[in-house]
Amino acid sequence: MGYKPKIADSPSVSVLDIKTKPYFVVASVEVGNTTTKCILMATNLEDGKSRHLTKNISMTRDVRKPKPGETVFGKTLSGVDFTRESVAELVRDTLLDAVKKAKLDVKNDLNFVVRSTGVVAGFDVPDDVGEFIKAMADGCLMAGVPPNKMTPPMSVDNIPKSYRKYSKLDQVIFDGAVASVNPPTGATGVEIVANEMEGELVTAGIKEGAKWVDIDFRNPCISIDFGTTLAGRIISPDEPYANTIGNFCGYAGAIPDAIIRGTGQVDEKLGTALEIFDKKVMNFIKLKFKDNTIQNYVEKAHEYINIEKVPENRTKYGSVPVNPSAAKEDGVTLIGCDVGDNGSGLDELMKLGAEIYQKEGIDVVYAVIDEVMAKVVYRLIKVANEEGLVFDDTAIGLSGRAALTGNKPKLILKYLDELKLHDKIDDHVVFVDDGLARGAAVMARCMNSLGTPFNPLGGHRGGKCILGERIKLQSRK
Repeated sequence: MGYKPKIADSPSVSVLDIKTKPYFVVASVEVGNTTTKCILMATNLEDGKSRHLTKNISMTRDVRKPKPGETVFGKTLSGVDFTRESVAELVRDTLLDAVKKAKLDVKNDLNFVVRSTGVVAGFDVPDDVGEFIKAMADGCLMAGVPPNKMTPPMSVDNIPKSYRKYSKLDQVIFDGAVASVNPPTGATGVEIVANEMEGELVTAGIKEGAKWVDIDFRNPCISIDFGTTLAGRIISPDEPYANTIGNFCGYAGAIPDAIIRGTGQVDEKLGTALEIFDKKVMNFIKLKFKDNTIQNYVEKAHEYINIEKVPENRTKYGSVPVNPSAAKEDGVTLIGCDVGDNGSGLDELMKLGAEIYQKEGIDVVYAVIDEVMAKVVYRLIKVANEEGLVFDDTAIGLSGRAALTGNKPKLILKYLDELKLHDKIDDHVVFVDDGLARGAAVMARCMNSLGTPFNPLGGHRGGKCILGERIKLQSRK
């Protein structure tokens, strides 16, 4: 069955608009394994929708090398070292370049800055990510961001006068729930997976992005971020706040990166599929005659890819630090994607990429990658369903390069349809670009209680705004 994927893409907004209309401007600063970004999103507080202002992207591998006397405290999946100082400088430059590109001023035009990182493979335990976030804070401060634009306001008086009428801070405070979802640290108070913040942001971002394609992506839902590493959450149908009942971790874009490195078209250590994937127009008619060949290679690739509930004895899964015992105590199911044992099978994927390229050419390599990643999504959702985490009205959202590029969205719908979760799968699945940046805009709004009750992000799918329930809940505490 042919489906037309619903892909959310926000319109842009002009500097004149944000100067004259009630736009709340948020900078999302993301340091990932492959790219470092600063994306400026402007949310119209009258309709609750976020528009794209500008984007500045660089390759994380270009971060400066450690200087004498600096301490290396983390690295990317491909082995690029970080120090607190080098991270701070990378963040500073990326943020300043984005603001300059937008013709804005850091102190006067940015309302909030949210930091996140997908660089988790080089850490020993989930809590180490906190040190990386602190280094990113250093960079924001070096760029001139005031500290109060990175933390929740204490009262409505701390919100700029022009935005106070849109804030509900005198009715409800920010209590840690972003877009009506509780973080999964209730019972233990410790992080259960290193990229938890990524999962939180992308869930909130998909909720916002889905509004542009008229899909109600509220609770219950499943969010999957396919950057270099895998992140995302599975959300319960509870009200007024839902709970995080599942987390994803492990490899995502690292899988196509390994395959493409085998072709010799990119650097064999630092190259990524992102570098060449959009430069080729695929001949789908020609590839039809290669269906059996493509499927055979897909099956070979998946022989090395493990997707399962993370075993309790693991401290890392897909190179990502995890704490399965804390997850169990918190009632959270960890679902991971590994290649071999913490990436031991990535070299085999490189060899497979070389074989495909030499025998069939680059078009078939691309087609295999698309099918491989679509099947990864299928297997992730299949495990979630087998664990009892998918409900009748669960919506599924995907973001990230390894889910949105090429023919992946159509193939993902085809694979998910095989699970028979919904009568019309395309009414329950949405693809959202820049999920993290959108999530940063949502988090900033939540921290400032800048909600739009007539167009809510929180609550149950198909239901009403939960502001009243939140007020009752907080009054009882």
